[in-house]
Amino acid sequence: MFPAIFHLSGTLSLDTLNMCMDAKHHKTEPGPEGELYLQCSPWRDNACCTANTSVEAHEDNSYLYNFNWNHCGIMSPKCKKHFTQDACFYECSPNLGPWIQQVDQSWRKERIIDVPLCMEDCHDWWEDCKNDYTCKSNWHKGWDWSSGVNKCPEGSRCRIWTEVYPTPKSMCEQIWSSSYLYTTLPKSSGRCMQLWFTGPNPNRKVAEYYLNNAQQRQSFASTKLLLLAIAFLSLRMY
Repeated sequence: MFPAIFHLSGTLSLDTLNMCMDAKHHKTEPGPEGELYLQCSPWRDNACCTANTSVEAHEDNSYLYNFNWNHCGIMSPKCKKHFTQDACFYECSPNLGPWIQQVDQSWRKERIIDVPLCMEDCHDWWEDCKNDYTCKSNWHKGWDWSSGVNKCPEGSRCRIWTEVYPTPKSMCEQIWSSSYLYTTLPKSSGRCMQLWFTGPNPNRKVAEYYLNNAQQRQSFASTKLLLLAIAFLSLRMY
């Protein structure tokens, strides 16, 4: 669960706690956005998204990614709201630094891997979508984009949600190719990232917790390597 948080400089940095990833619609630096729309509004005090991005995150087939949520019939509103919240979290959060990794993709240079989501978010998302349909388990790739929007690939078939994703864990971890990590941690634990919150953003402290743990692990590993090197040199001297 501990992230590898070496960034472009190869070092661990407190900047990791307040940064925007290098992706398609993100700002270069986080900052106030007082007009964020509806489900993106929790990040208005410090956001990586613009007001326009927050509006588009709520639209079907928006210009953000031309993604068709209704690829297996009309997605239910209660299911769609979770994907809107997911989009707001991804586009707006300035606290994803510990889980950002570089990628070689045409539309972005960085992505998130294994962000630990709170149990309630995964369970509620899965519960509200369990009567919907989809034809794929990984929504990041493998679509038919020949029409300009995603369609189910040839040979696939629309299946009920619970057949594609038998558990909340399978959905959260597979749907965006391991962007999220399922946990059994509740929001009250302070050890998992929340897709939705009211009041002050709780996710900075969560990111700080994982950053500190990664630093401790790196420090331990460096000390161990140093001791091994000293032992090796000592043996060579005799």
